[in-house]
Amino acid sequence: MYVSAWPFDGSSQPVSQQRQRAVGRVAFSAAGLGGRTRPMRIEESGSMRIRLPKGEGRGLDAVLVNTAGGIACGDHFSVAVEARSGAVVTVATPAAEKVYRSDGPVAELSVDLKVGSGGRLDWLPQETILFHQARLRRSLAADMPEDARLTLFEAVVFGREARDEHVTDGLFEDRWRIRRGGRLVYADTLRLDGPIADRLRKPSVAKGARALATMIHVAPDAEARLDEVRDHLSSTGGCEAAASAWNGLLVVRFCAMTSDSLRRAAVPFLLAFRGEPLPRVWLS
Repeated sequence: MYVSAWPFDGSSQPVSQQRQRAVGRVAFSAAGLGGRTRPMRIEESGSMRIRLPKGEGRGLDAVLVNTAGGIACGDHFSVAVEARSGAVVTVATPAAEKVYRSDGPVAELSVDLKVGSGGRLDWLPQETILFHQARLRRSLAADMPEDARLTLFEAVVFGREARDEHVTDGLFEDRWRIRRGGRLVYADTLRLDGPIADRLRKPSVAKGARALATMIHVAPDAEARLDEVRDHLSSTGGCEAAASAWNGLLVVRFCAMTSDSLRRAAVPFLLAFRGEPLPRVWLS
């Protein structure tokens, strides 16, 4: 008797060749109650977890943990965070997120952020490191009223510097969409496909830099802080940085040859800009 080795789910791969993929989801919300921020909902599944270390002050620090130890080909993760009315929430990660080599499938990470009236949400994960032949599609969507405050910081490093690794082949797609008061106020998509290192060497792209970061601040006073931010950026050392402001947003771009140079510029800048310490996991 012949028994087919092909699955019945329509996949083009035999059962013996299919790999186990990591899937994880976190949904978290917090609200301002009695002058402090309190957690209201925590949902976790798969390899994604959220932890709430004890802290002082009215805000709440949340730490996202990927128990899979990184992102591999075909993995799928989603994160939803809501800072309800009056809440102050900062979200970070305990270390850099590693995206491993893929033999074809694309890993996906989606982030959905919501801020309520008078709320504040700071999204501050540590850097993402893409290995050679990594394939990652990432999306971030944020929705907020006009009186809320949102700060986003994301950094990506192409290749493991300790191994002098260059991403000569891979895929990195990063899609950001921000809505404020029901209007789309920011839309940006970065897509690097194929010989990423060659593209980064172009003067019009990164002039050889391998560590990039973006900070976006959306708030009623965002545009008014442009001169202050440019003063903070005047001493970034070996990292090139520039800022612009429009439409209720403030955007800062960082471009460095190494992740160390990027961090040496970004950490003091974030400290000065936020006027408070970074999450403790950044210093561990």
